[in-house]
Amino acid sequence: MKVYEKISDLQPLVGEIIGTSEWVSVEQGRINQFADATGDHQWIHVDVERAKAGPFGTPIAHGFLTLSLLPEFTNLAYRVNETRSGVNYGLDKVRFPAPVPVNSRLRAQFKLLSYEALEGGGAQTKVEMIVEREGGQRPVCIAESIVRRYP
Repeated sequence: MKVYEKISDLQPLVGEIIGTSEWVSVEQGRINQFADATGDHQWIHVDVERAKAGPFGTPIAHGFLTLSLLPEFTNLAYRVNETRSGVNYGLDKVRFPAPVPVNSRLRAQFKLLSYEALEGGGAQTKVEMIVEREGGQRPVCIAESIVRRYP
């Protein structure tokens, strides 16, 4: 995990990788809990037997489940110590180029795309998150996260 002392320490890092998370497992229990929380019980995610005969030969995680791991990946990849609060401002360019088969291990890499100073010493950052699956050929999620951080 990379640790930055102040929000402003990120400013000169635009265009650079600012952190890479540890691996996170996506097991059937997590997929089922996500289905329950969102009401998305499509068989490709939750019906193990039917999914075995489906296009991927196994259940796959919801794309939005993968995206929802953004906070966990961030917490495992980098930290800014002098941050009183962080506010999710939105997302840009979210894509799911490849599926996440059940029992996959995922990790995310974060690249700082932009830094905009805010009044009071805060900043709005845009960070590209690329999620890879262990052994996979293509990313499973690419998203640009916009966060406002305040000291």
